[in-house]
Amino acid sequence: MRWWDIDPVLVLERELFPEDAWSRGMFWSELAHARGVGSTRRYLVAYGGDRLVGYAGLAAADDLADVQTIAVARDHWGTGLGARLLTELLRQATAFEVAEVLLEVRVDNTRAQKLYERFGFEPIGFRRGYYQPGNVDALVMRLTTDPANDHPANDHPANDHPANDHPANDHPANEAKTEKTRNHG
Repeated sequence: MRWWDIDPVLVLERELFPEDAWSRGMFWSELAHARGVGSTRRYLVAYGGDRLVGYAGLAAADDLADVQTIAVARDHWGTGLGARLLTELLRQATAFEVAEVLLEVRVDNTRAQKLYERFGFEPIGFRRGYYQPGNVDALVMRLTTDPANDHPANDHPANDHPANDHPANDHPANEAKTEKTRNHG
């Protein structure tokens, strides 16, 4: 994700999370920590044609990473895009050499919980009233990693998506024509 992605990210953010959407300043702050030596964040975006259809972010400190956000446009639910975004975040966690990856997910978001469970995340607790202003609880989930070995996400079926192997995806001129996940920072 780069600064020019923030406006389309905000549109999707407000559509998906109207009550607790991140602000422009929050995204700018996250991106400020995603560049250069000692960066602690990784944010990526996915476009379908010229439309942003997903984004995700990860923060890392010491041996712990936290999935900050994953969002997929409703008309792309069930396409595997969420799994591809999560796969890339877990690759980034491996690059940060963390021992654990944590995340919070709304207790009423069973679709996301099932995705995280498929990747090996396990529930470890709750944060009461975490999502405001709706006062919705968060389920805290954890994935224990072994930085010395390949990450289990590398073997996830989302990596076998045919679009990931198409040579046209590597050509900049085709970037806006195919759904592609881009990692910046």
